[in-house]
Amino acid sequence: MVAVAAAVKNSGIVLRISTTASRSLVEVSFAAAADMEIEWQRGVAEWRSHGERPCFVSPTPVLPEGLSAGWYELRGELASVDGTQMVPHLLVGYARGHDGDAQISLPPPDAGGKVRALVLFKFAVTSLQFCPTVGPERFRIHGVSLRRISRLRALCYMLGSGFGDRAAPAIWIRYLADLCGTGLSPATDALYRDYRRRVLRDQAGGYAGWVARHDTLTTERMENLRRRAERLGAAAPLVSILLPTYQTPERWLRRCIESVLAQAYRRWQLCIADDASPDPRVVAVAQEYASRDPRIQVLRRDANGHISEASNTALAMARGDFVALLDHDDELRPHALLELIEAISAYPGVQLAYSDEDKLDAEGRRYDPYFKPDFDPDLLRSQNYICHFTAIRTDLVRAVGGFRKGFEGSQDHDLILRCTERLRPEQVRHVPKVLYHWRAIPGSTALTRDAKDYASSAGARAVDEHLQRRHPGARVEELSHGHFRVHWPLPSPPPMISLVVPTRDRVELLRTCVESILGKSTYPAFELVVVDNQSTDASALDYLRELEQRERVRVLRYDAPFNYSAINNWAVRQCGGDVIGLINNDIEVITPDWLEEMASQAMRLDVGAVGAMLYYPDDTIQHAGVVLGVHGVAAHLYAGMPRGFPGHGGRARVAQSLSAVTGACLLVRRAVWDQVGGLDESLQVAFNDIDFCLRLRAAGYRNIWTPFAELYHHESASRGSEDTDEKRQRFAGEVELMQERWGEELPCDPAYNPNLSLSSLTCELSSPPRGQHLAL
Repeated sequence: MVAVAAAVKNSGIVLRISTTASRSLVEVSFAAAADMEIEWQRGVAEWRSHGERPCFVSPTPVLPEGLSAGWYELRGELASVDGTQMVPHLLVGYARGHDGDAQISLPPPDAGGKVRALVLFKFAVTSLQFCPTVGPERFRIHGVSLRRISRLRALCYMLGSGFGDRAAPAIWIRYLADLCGTGLSPATDALYRDYRRRVLRDQAGGYAGWVARHDTLTTERMENLRRRAERLGAAAPLVSILLPTYQTPERWLRRCIESVLAQAYRRWQLCIADDASPDPRVVAVAQEYASRDPRIQVLRRDANGHISEASNTALAMARGDFVALLDHDDELRPHALLELIEAISAYPGVQLAYSDEDKLDAEGRRYDPYFKPDFDPDLLRSQNYICHFTAIRTDLVRAVGGFRKGFEGSQDHDLILRCTERLRPEQVRHVPKVLYHWRAIPGSTALTRDAKDYASSAGARAVDEHLQRRHPGARVEELSHGHFRVHWPLPSPPPMISLVVPTRDRVELLRTCVESILGKSTYPAFELVVVDNQSTDASALDYLRELEQRERVRVLRYDAPFNYSAINNWAVRQCGGDVIGLINNDIEVITPDWLEEMASQAMRLDVGAVGAMLYYPDDTIQHAGVVLGVHGVAAHLYAGMPRGFPGHGGRARVAQSLSAVTGACLLVRRAVWDQVGGLDESLQVAFNDIDFCLRLRAAGYRNIWTPFAELYHHESASRGSEDTDEKRQRFAGEVELMQERWGEELPCDPAYNPNLSLSSLTCELSSPPRGQHLAL
């Protein structure tokens, strides 16, 4: 057992480390971070943090032998002098070659200033940073300790709110059900995730705290916004904001109009088209504002025509270079127009610009942000992710015919689809800032998608007509939550697929993989190319000889040391398929039409690699696409989350473009494989699939991930983990190669918003947001 106790001194935090075996004591100083974000206030005996991430930093290693992997209890006293809630967390460095949770959030201090938490180090820890809070703060700290505990004690901790506490019956029942259904390790993993959700539920590190630190417009920031707007000059574009109204509650209509009046950017026109509201107060309120500001025009329609016709009435009033879309009970941020116009002005030729968004409840509290990716036509077919706030060149909107009757509820989605059909990707610009608040009130789509069932059906028709115009043969399927699935056509006859399965021993894995592919797959034209890499196990060799007699199966022998890239390159040269599939030997088919789904995506001329939804055997997510930059190079998004987890913005439910997908189950056209030269054999084990996908992207292809091809993945069980010095050194070398080759691109994944953390697999918020351009 290792115990680590901390005391505060003016140089930092001193840790006293003891082992129960020797009773020896070692003192290790945790100093304030080198960039001086923390300083000791001697006169008042308190600390003051100045930067966004103030940390006390351990030496490297934290102990000569490092902290061993396992369960730890963290205790301490932490109090804000300013009276705000602290947001403590640990930043962890693992032994060479290991990749774990780089940031471990801790619960805030209780009313008495005490912090108490269970912490799991998945691998041996070589460096540790304790961050008492995020952002500028004055605080006191005392007696922080990190003590190794047993697995049984950790289990007791998670089943209650702490040691000695009574567990809630629901937690016990859920854990016992998981234990019976999935086994000890998966059930304990699920319990730990649930425990962390419980203890962090009210932490100020959530969205409200993030908004307070990074997205609140102070007086100084507002002055800066106005100066930026003035620098654009009188030649800056005029923006016509289209605001159709109907029976809008006066409270929300005033808030909506006043959010326009508060814009730092002054060259706007507000076009209010009332759709014959029976309540005369709606028009009266609008006309009241129009009488005070000549930039506001109001027109009341003689008869109700619904949202599309009302929007067209507003469009007819527009004189601006761009039109922007605003719902009658929503609000704009004061810098909404400025940010969009600055982006449009900075990139000549931009015809459409859109921003991130969040929601407002009836009390004005912000929640549920959607931090979006850059332009992705596949995601736009799957959901109207562009939505708000959007500005479109007025001439383009009129050229496509404006808003179409019959698409009410999804009229914006239909319009954006028709506009983007005429644009090149570089003509669509994403501003990664929250510029729009949806009003979440009863009856609003922002509160629940089911509030407007007709909207989803209209969205399906919009996507269907888009496909008829641009991709004949493709068809749309309406899903829940306002999401859609596009079924892409396959050529007739369907292309031959060569599935390459490298293997070594572990016959039980290979048998499950092969029999599930042969027994469950409904695709009519595929071959299974099993590549034996020096198997010695007698049962494995017997099964390989059996496979040589099976239809659709070929067995190749690769008699050289393991190199995943070399094995696949060598095998592909002997394959005759029009489509190549890279398949790990620990894959198991779930959905019988997985090959139809993946091959139909791969046969699209602008598509490179196609990846699938992979689950661990306990039905938690193993792969829902890859995000660049997470944990240094890349990582699997939502790994460890339960099956059905929606993901940020619901994106785990739909097909979309991603920068990379895993090679554990990847399809690509043979011509495209040959064009980029297959896998890089200098990347023997790790990141060869990521490098391959990035080279495809550099060649002009888009990589697609689909949740509609589902398989189990037993996670490289036949190769083993990075458990030797040689393996860890090889892994570290591959990390260095990737960072040298793709270093500038890794932190800037266009499919991953810079407001989301590179230390998280579940789209936690980045604090501060990444990139200087995000500063208000």
